[in-house]
Amino acid sequence: MRHIVFAGLLVACAVPAYAQWLTHPTPGLPRTADGKPNLSAPAPRTADGHPDFSGVWTTPGVNVRAAASDLKPWVADARHRHAEDFYRGRPMFRCLPSGPATYSQSTGGGVWKRIVQTRGLIVILNDDLTFRQVHMDGRALETNPHPSWMGYSVGRWEGDTLVVDSNGFNDKTWLNDRGIQHTEALRVTERISRADLGHLRIEVTFTDPQALVKPISMTVRATLGPDTELLERVCEHSSEEWVGTAANVRDAAVNVPPDVLARYVGVYTGFWVTSPRKVDVRLVDGTLVVRINDDDEELPLTPLSNRLFQSTEGLAYDFESDGRSAATHVVEDHVSGGYRYARQR
Repeated sequence: MRHIVFAGLLVACAVPAYAQWLTHPTPGLPRTADGKPNLSAPAPRTADGHPDFSGVWTTPGVNVRAAASDLKPWVADARHRHAEDFYRGRPMFRCLPSGPATYSQSTGGGVWKRIVQTRGLIVILNDDLTFRQVHMDGRALETNPHPSWMGYSVGRWEGDTLVVDSNGFNDKTWLNDRGIQHTEALRVTERISRADLGHLRIEVTFTDPQALVKPISMTVRATLGPDTELLERVCEHSSEEWVGTAANVRDAAVNVPPDVLARYVGVYTGFWVTSPRKVDVRLVDGTLVVRINDDDEELPLTPLSNRLFQSTEGLAYDFESDGRSAATHVVEDHVSGGYRYARQR
């Protein structure tokens, strides 16, 4: 059975290669008595009095979520097709820019960005080698821009909040990593604030009357990455060579007794590479489902044996139990390896 699982795993974890993060003290940071950066210190300001967002920032990878009723029928249908294909068409999996979904494209760790702020221009450098330019010189967005991967952005200050409006995206990217497509009519608004030295709050709203029934929003919380550096994440192999579909997995499904399924219900925690990971396994209408890191979306698990399951996201879950009592651990299989999480409750 296991070869079927790994066919799906190939499309569940991106293949970029990560370099090691450098360790280098960031000059000018307020520090505690033990020399550690004081992330709760006041936010720095520029010479003209505005909050200074400059620095290296990381987020855990935040996805916009939308119900089918929030999407135009063609978008809902496309999302279903992408799920059946284990999201093989995800731009990042095809070594293409992620466009407006750069807040959600994390693999093996968080999403990393560097913000460079000047008086007339703010530059956002993404670790996948894409970039954005936010023009602060008072210009307006063009009404008929030439479509591009990362779009065009202008910004303005509303008190201490930076408001960024963007348009001009091509229709080759998604709004998230779960197959929500958009059109060239997409417009993105971000409201960015910095409460203290170490934290950004970014409220993102996507508006596209040709793809969305109503605007959809998400909130991103970024943490300063002090004493480190932004290094590249490069996609080296496209998903064109990946195999396996959700239908293949369903065809290989086996029946597992309800009492066995009940042994696997619980919350498991550990680390995926260096990122904290929470796997919440529940039994819903006789089917095991999993929630990752408190995400609202429940992913059904298809049984391939009495202990081996595969999610609709393409990851495999191997539960460790003595066969009579509740599981003590679960191993979550990625192309980068198996990650063992301990049961907490």
